[in-house]
Amino acid sequence: MREFSVPALVEIPARATLTDVVFDTAARTPDRVLLRRRSESGNWADVTAAQFSDEVTALAKGLIASGAAAGDRVGLMSRTSYYWTLADYAIWSIGAVTVPVYETSSPEQVEWILSDSGAVAVFAETPAMIESVRESLPGLVNLWLLADGAGMAGLAAAGAEVSDEEFARRRSERSADDLATIIYTSGTTGRPKGCELLHSNLLSGARNAVEGALADLFDFTGSSTLLFLPLAHSFARIIQVGCMESDAILMHWPDSSTVAHGLPEATPTFLLAVPRVFEKIFNSAQQQASESTIKSSIFKKAADTAIAFSVAASEGERKAGPWLRLRHLVFDRLVYAKLRAAVGGQVRYAVSGGAPLGTRLGHFFRGTGITVLEGYGLTETSAAAVVNRPSRNKVGTVGQPLPGTSVKIADDGEILIKGPVVFRGYWRNPAATAEIFDADGWLHTGDLGALDEEGFLSVTGRKKELIVTAGGKNVAPAVLEDRLRAHPLVSQTMVVGDNRPFIACLVTLDAEALEYWKRQHGKPDSASVAELAADPELIAEMQTAVDDANKAVSRAESIRKFKILATDFTEANGHLTPSLKVKRSVVAKDYAAEIEALYR
Repeated sequence: MREFSVPALVEIPARATLTDVVFDTAARTPDRVLLRRRSESGNWADVTAAQFSDEVTALAKGLIASGAAAGDRVGLMSRTSYYWTLADYAIWSIGAVTVPVYETSSPEQVEWILSDSGAVAVFAETPAMIESVRESLPGLVNLWLLADGAGMAGLAAAGAEVSDEEFARRRSERSADDLATIIYTSGTTGRPKGCELLHSNLLSGARNAVEGALADLFDFTGSSTLLFLPLAHSFARIIQVGCMESDAILMHWPDSSTVAHGLPEATPTFLLAVPRVFEKIFNSAQQQASESTIKSSIFKKAADTAIAFSVAASEGERKAGPWLRLRHLVFDRLVYAKLRAAVGGQVRYAVSGGAPLGTRLGHFFRGTGITVLEGYGLTETSAAAVVNRPSRNKVGTVGQPLPGTSVKIADDGEILIKGPVVFRGYWRNPAATAEIFDADGWLHTGDLGALDEEGFLSVTGRKKELIVTAGGKNVAPAVLEDRLRAHPLVSQTMVVGDNRPFIACLVTLDAEALEYWKRQHGKPDSASVAELAADPELIAEMQTAVDDANKAVSRAESIRKFKILATDFTEANGHLTPSLKVKRSVVAKDYAAEIEALYR
């Protein structure tokens, strides 16, 4: 199939804006709980529609008093928090434009985003980074601290003299075609480009998901999520909007590395995560079981049973037989219930995006009672443009288009997208905008994929990342890299081989998994990755992972050699983007000697 469309369920009115829901809900059901926020003591407090509306209004009046005008860009640099969402809606309510900045960004990135966007003000969790580049930003007039809401209280107080009539006038002048946010793509090469997303873009994606594709997640009494991915990323942002546009209660957690502590507190009913989070959950459970031979055996059988149970469910008519159902029931009590408890005990669904999850993990989690719904999209498509549904979930694909969206596969295999979720263009960059759209208005994603007979999309790799070996074989690295990352010891990997005689790869190790492995194999606790890189047992373990990955490709595409690196790819060392994509050109440059050695 070359093209597939799903009719829109919700059309966005011309005068609709993202903030309508805040004030409409407060007027209609003021006591309805929209959010919960966590205090320093660890207690969660309900935030009603009336409370949130009042806080948004007070902060918005402060922005008006500061001189912020409609169309002005306001930076927002912070970890995920209640105050991030509060500031976002306050900025939108006066017609200004939010410019998110990752709190892990370098000074150069912060300076570029704030200067390129022409930001006149910025909310920041801490002032140091902004102050370090402020001399280079003559247009930046105001800096407000977001930490604990303290700076925001002062801003709100400054707006006390702004009348309700003035605020209402500012709100009423907005429309669906107004610019809502400029999200800078993290980019694996070059400077980030600012994606212009309109109120209608975000509303169309959120409402068509909430009222259609993902209604089972959002629209039922008691639904909630704990948002821990950075709100500077469009993926988390659309979930924020989806919660506000639905019955789901929104909660925040500032650090994905410690979210395991927050999940039992918050007890969400659904989650949003990238594949690496699900890999870590699986690997952690597997490693804990490996401390005992008996537990290890039980976990392996439980994992195999969960996968078999999910596969059987996928086959429709050939459902799980009585023996498989019995085994599944036993392991549910022994293993699966503990895994569900680790993520709060109430999670039924999770949405995964940013990279392929992998069929094995998808079936494993569904078999344990947590259905992971893979989706696909770009910042340029307001996050998800394609997603699996609870009622139509085909593990191994990223689902069908959202209502109102069309997907087409070009002759060269590139995925093209059209619909109301597609952005207007790149901020102040008409040349780049012209490059990404064709004459018929289709957005060229740069990704390769295929549509099956039911319109389910599979993503096979990046067009620009295709490796062409010296023998002329085209190789999509994503297939191999995704399989490799499924191994507990592997953190990151990058396949190489362009104009080379064969395919090879660089591998980094997961620090936590390596500690388990060292204890299991009698290695010194102090042994570093560099010291173990040539260890025969570790090499054999990695060869097992490589052999498994090679099963997914032909011999000509298979990995022949690999190199274990002493250091992981991270944002801090410049090898990962904030959305955890490998910066291939940077890694290739920094590890040129190691890559060259693979071909000697």
